[in-house]
Formats: sequence, structure tokens, C-alpha cells
Amino acid sequence: MSDTHEISHVSDTAHWVAVYRAMETERPDAIFRDPYARRLAGPRGEAIVRALPRGRNWDWPMIVRTAVMDEILLRAITRDGVRTVVNLAAGLDARPYRLDLPRALRWLDVDLPAIQGYKRDALSGETPRCALEWLPADLSDAAQRAAVLQQVAAGPGPALAITEGLLIYLQAEQVAELARDLHGCPPVSWWLMDLASPRLLKLMARTWGKAVQQGAPFRFAPAEGTAFFAPAGWREAEFRSMWDESLRLKRSMPLAGFWNLVGKLYPKKTREEMRRMSGIVLLQRT
Repeated sequence: MSDTHEISHVSDTAHWVAVYRAMETERPDAIFRDPYARRLAGPRGEAIVRALPRGRNWDWPMIVRTAVMDEILLRAITRDGVRTVVNLAAGLDARPYRLDLPRALRWLDVDLPAIQGYKRDALSGETPRCALEWLPADLSDAAQRAAVLQQVAAGPGPALAITEGLLIYLQAEQVAELARDLHGCPPVSWWLMDLASPRLLKLMARTWGKAVQQGAPFRFAPAEGTAFFAPAGWREAEFRSMWDESLRLKRSMPLAGFWNLVGKLYPKKTREEMRRMSGIVLLQRT
């Protein structure tokens, strides 16, 4: 993790996103509350947001993503009987501490040793609401990834994997490998992720350019959408459009109402392409 305001490593993005969770938490009408976000973001996160072009204006997708993933996760536990959650590249996520989770739920927090150590220090003295286990690992290393999944397989199922804010920074072959590895772990029945499209990647490159691309370049945005995961044994169980959810949760970009009206003038195919430009996805094992 760098000491400057620049994003020099993908781990820096965890501080960046934590600022947005803190901003939402401090609103009187907050749609979720993360009392640890400001502490976890630290001065590093604030410096990144200040330095990014339109840094504070782009809080809404991160806020929507957090809220929707919270909803799907809690439903998976109560409705689908998920007993293990494995959060891959967990960053500074504090869900085991802030959500109303069953005490018996097994939660595996997986990330690089440096950022996991930072988070554990920041949360020292706090008590998780479930059975939290820390697994330091470099997920780009096949052997370490296999060791993590062995730990998952040794525990109760069904299990849900989370890759929040991870896939976009990977190469397509790395994502394909991860998809195959997760499918090869029998307890993992569900996979919760956020997914970008090529259209979104172009928009983000125009918005942030070198500020992000030099240290944590955006890479993965499959033109085929969730069909990318089908060869590895996954099917789309649910797709939540980031745009639709932002309107539902009243956390949209400025002039969202106007752009929503303009969008109705486009052909149906184009409207659907734009609706799926960015989304929160739940995959199910086939």
C-alpha cells in the first residue's frame, strides 16, 4: 500500500471504496451503516478520493453495490441455508462485524497478508457477529488459492463465494481459472460478484484515466456477460442492474431522472445493453 494519493496497487482501492461506505453511513437517511468504514479508510482513502477526478461524485455505484450485496447475502443465509461465506480479496469489508449474522455462520476473510494485517489491527477490540476466520493468501498463486478452497471444502455447506470489486482487475484467463476452481470446490453453490461490460470499461477509462489505470488497471469486462462463466459450470441466477438499483435505492448519479427518460428513446436492444452495463450478479452452480 502506497503512502501517496495515487493508486499504485489494487489494494489501495479498498481504502478508496471504504470512504464511500463512510460517506453513506454518515447520511441521516443511510441505506446501510458501516461504523468501521471511516476508520478503515484512513487518511489514505481520503487522499485517493480527493485526488481522483470527480472522486466524490462517483460514490453512488459503490454504495449501491454494497447495499445490494448485503441484501442478497442475507437472503442467501436465511432462504438458501448458506452456512459458509468465503470473501475472496475481502479488502476492508467489515460485513462480519456490521451485519446481523448467525453466530454459527462460518466466514472466511481472504486477502493479501498486508491489507489483512492492516484490517485486523484497525478492528482490534471489535467482536465479529459470526465465526470469522482469517486466511492470508495471494489468490493469483494457484497453490495458495487451492489451499484456501481446501479450507472451504473442510467446512459446512452450502457455501457462498464473494468477489466484490475483484474481477474487473483480473485478466479473462485468471477469471476463468477462478471460476473453474470455485466449481471444483463442492460446497460452493453460489457466487456473488459485480460485473462490468466493455461499455462501462470505456466510461471508467475516460473518467479516471491514468489516475487508476497505472496502479490498478481495469481489465475484465466480458462482452458475453454472465455467459462467460457457463463453460466453468455456472449459470446466472440473478442479475441486478446497477442503474435500476440506483433508482430503487435513490442513490443515483446527478440528472438520473433525465437520463432515464432519454434512455426510453433508444431501441429495446440498446436499452437492455445499457441496463446491463454494470450489475450485481448471483451465479449458481449448474
